[in-house]
Amino acid sequence: MQLYNSLTNTLETFQPSGSAVTVYVCGITPYDTTHLGHAFTYTVFDVLIRYLEDQGHAVRYVQNVTDIDDDILRKSREVGEDWWSLGNRWTRHFLDDMIALNVRPPDHYPRATDVIPDIIAAVERLLAAGIAYESGGSVYYRVAANPDFGRISRLSPSEMLAVANERGNIPDDPHKQDPLDFVLWQAHKPGEPSWPSPWGPGRPGWHIECSTMAQRFLGETVDIHGGGGDLLFPHHACEIAQIEPLTGRPFVRFWLHVAMVYHAGAKMSKSLGNLVMVRDLLQTWTPDAVRLYLAGHHYRHSWTHDEGELALAQVLAQRLKAAATVVGGTTAPTADHRDHWHETIRRFEAALANDLDTPQALVALDDLAVSLLNAAGQGVDVHPAQAALRRLGRILGLRLDADGPETRVRQGWEAHRQRFL
Repeated sequence: MQLYNSLTNTLETFQPSGSAVTVYVCGITPYDTTHLGHAFTYTVFDVLIRYLEDQGHAVRYVQNVTDIDDDILRKSREVGEDWWSLGNRWTRHFLDDMIALNVRPPDHYPRATDVIPDIIAAVERLLAAGIAYESGGSVYYRVAANPDFGRISRLSPSEMLAVANERGNIPDDPHKQDPLDFVLWQAHKPGEPSWPSPWGPGRPGWHIECSTMAQRFLGETVDIHGGGGDLLFPHHACEIAQIEPLTGRPFVRFWLHVAMVYHAGAKMSKSLGNLVMVRDLLQTWTPDAVRLYLAGHHYRHSWTHDEGELALAQVLAQRLKAAATVVGGTTAPTADHRDHWHETIRRFEAALANDLDTPQALVALDDLAVSLLNAAGQGVDVHPAQAALRRLGRILGLRLDADGPETRVRQGWEAHRQRFL
């Protein structure tokens, strides 16, 4: 399988480094979810994981919940709701949407507040290594101590600072030695939750949360780490900086970043309010239609929401369901039938092996469905082709004619849900 590695900006051959492929995907900050951009990211990784499993690989998958950071506290103040109950409520909302979209649940679904002791220990290691410093009850990462800082971004220091400032950095923090230094542990502020630490009460910084959870559940080196493309800098660059100087090893072998979804002329975002919510779409369109609509876009290419495309995806969903359920005849398929079916299966798998090219995989899947329907109309026994259609459909997370999501999907997310009641 070839995957595009954001670290090297090249397609590279992916092979697992151990008995299981380890995958970490940055999860939601639980409020105002689940919009189409979220759905695109998490269904992309769902297809990747399903494909790896279909090819015989065990996968150990971790996705987190950023349940404490500046954004969730700001939202809590805006709506007048306790940050804990707000986060739990929106997380449950997200889980229900993932179930509806038939997304395979992660094996571990930690919230940042689950690992506060681990985060404090990680900050202490960075201080001991001389690449962090305490000031005013907060602890900061000293960017100047790491000459490789931000290399995944390919930005100059001034460009990095500009982007960081757009994404939560406070350059004029008087406790910082450099405007680009980022917070590892934030001193307590009135009205905010806090935890005890060697530097006084406070809470973790955003970046240290994910790198700590990734290491806690997947070890020092992760096979695949990803999320939305807007996380590449500063979030993922800071994760690398927090881990690699201590281990001397690559933190992540393959970095995968999912492109942005646009609507009403701008990137879909909470701040702009131009969100298209999955739950609203599911009032009109079937889950399979939404999954096919998302899979119709390559994960590395930005795209704009288009209801016309969604309508075409609904037609395709209906055709695939018809092919999965059509009753053929008793005539054995000819060599031409079998050869064509095998060729469409090969094209489907080759497309996903080529940097998860889901649009081309859909072309092959549709070709298989049309051929199957035509053969059934000629009285041909199409059971072998239907079995293949169902297998390939499962890789894309499709229900086809099933009454609801897969059992493992519902049970897995429901088990996670118990911790957010």
